[in-house]
Amino acid sequence: MRELHFFDPHDSISIVERRLPHWSQAGVLCFITFRTHDSLSVETVERFHADRKSWLLEHGLDPQSRHWRSNLRNLSQREQREFYGTFSTRWHDDLDRCEGACVLANGNHAETVRNSLLHFNGDRYDMIDFIIMPNHAHLLVAFLDEDAMLKQCESWKHYTAHLINQAHGTSGRFWQQDGFDHLVRSPQQFEHFRHYIADNPIKAGILVSKHAHYCCDGT
Repeated sequence: MRELHFFDPHDSISIVERRLPHWSQAGVLCFITFRTHDSLSVETVERFHADRKSWLLEHGLDPQSRHWRSNLRNLSQREQREFYGTFSTRWHDDLDRCEGACVLANGNHAETVRNSLLHFNGDRYDMIDFIIMPNHAHLLVAFLDEDAMLKQCESWKHYTAHLINQAHGTSGRFWQQDGFDHLVRSPQQFEHFRHYIADNPIKAGILVSKHAHYCCDGT
């Protein structure tokens, strides 16, 4: 495993705007969340977006603007921490209620995802930790260059969706298109995410098999 690196605001960075903004920086640890397409109900998503819209309007931002995420960075650091702390925490809490079919609770399907995540470990990327939950997965991983993150995430999702759909005799979307990703800012934040991954099954009140969890000591 290569030396751990954290986000450097003065270094080169790639920002890709999709439904969610995706920041990537060569060699920097990133916390990533994938979720299955049915992991959140329509009602849950609508409540989330309505509350987020209200927060943005209260803080003078237009949630209909294509640039609201960029404009968010014009708010104070306290306000930005409040926004991300509130809505990132809520999003992950919603996932932990395990809505949807929870296909990844099947050990064989979790094994498919695990094998894919580890296949190019140490070559295309350094996988530090991950957990595969019934309807989502969390990763701590560093990529070699700025363009690798989105390409590799799409590769993981495409490959595992094909195999899992094939096993079910189904077709169509398995993963939600955009994942959540966050560049790790500090050793303290790194430890926070490591503990979050390790404790996620306990927090969600479920059991996961050992093949659904991997950490940097190889367990």
